[in-house]
Amino acid sequence: MQKRILLVEDEKTLAKALKFSLEKEGFRVDVAYDGEEALQVFSRNEPDLIILDLMLPKIDGFEVCREIRRKSDLPVIMLTARDEDIDKILGLELGADDYMTKPFNTRELLARIRAILRRTGQGAAAGKKKITLGDLEIDLIKQKVVIKGREVSLTSKQYALLSFLASNPGRVYSREQLLEEVWGYDYESDLRTVDVHIRHLREKIEERPADPRYILTVWGAGYKFREV
Repeated sequence: MQKRILLVEDEKTLAKALKFSLEKEGFRVDVAYDGEEALQVFSRNEPDLIILDLMLPKIDGFEVCREIRRKSDLPVIMLTARDEDIDKILGLELGADDYMTKPFNTRELLARIRAILRRTGQGAAAGKKKITLGDLEIDLIKQKVVIKGREVSLTSKQYALLSFLASNPGRVYSREQLLEEVWGYDYESDLRTVDVHIRHLREKIEERPADPRYILTVWGAGYKFREV
C-alpha cells in the first residue's frame, strides 16, 4: 500500500522539490507550510510519516512535534537549518525519530525514510512472536509493549530499538552498530542520538531507570538487553 507522508516546510521552493522527489519514489505527499496547517492536515489525513521543519510560521516545529506526540507515535524526521546541538537534542527529547540539517542530500533523506518505514512495518523477527522477561512483554506481531499488564506507549524508533536489542539478548552493540542496524545508517557525529533514545526507553520500561533491569550499559562498549 502506498505510504503517505506529511511534509511540513515553509520554504515553498524546497517543499516543491521534496514533494516531487518523494512522489517520484511512490509516496503520497501532503504539504503544509506552517505549524497550524500541519496539525490540521495531520488530524485529517493520518500520515505514515512526517517530515517536519523546525523554523515554521505560526507554530514552530518543536510545538508541532509535541502536539503530535500527545496523539500518535508515528515516525517524525525533523529538519533544521541550524547545525546546533541544542536543536537536535531538543527535537529528540520531544520524540523525533531522526533529524537532518539543511542543506541535505535528498537521497540520504529518502534512505532514512525507507529505513524508518521498513522497521516500523516489519512483523515478527525470525519466527518469534513474543519476548518476555520478568514483567516486560514485547509482542512482535502487534508491535505492542506491556509492563506489569499495562501497555506502554513508545515511538516507532523506541520500539524498533527495544525490539532489536530484545531479539538479541546478551549481545553487546556499540552506538555505531545500533545506528546502522536500527536507523539504517551510521554517522559518528550523531552517536548521542542512541543515548537519548536509550534514556527515554528506560524511563518508560524500567522501574528504576538509573539502575536498569532490561537495557544494560556495557561501559566502553555500548548496550545490551539482559539475557533471559
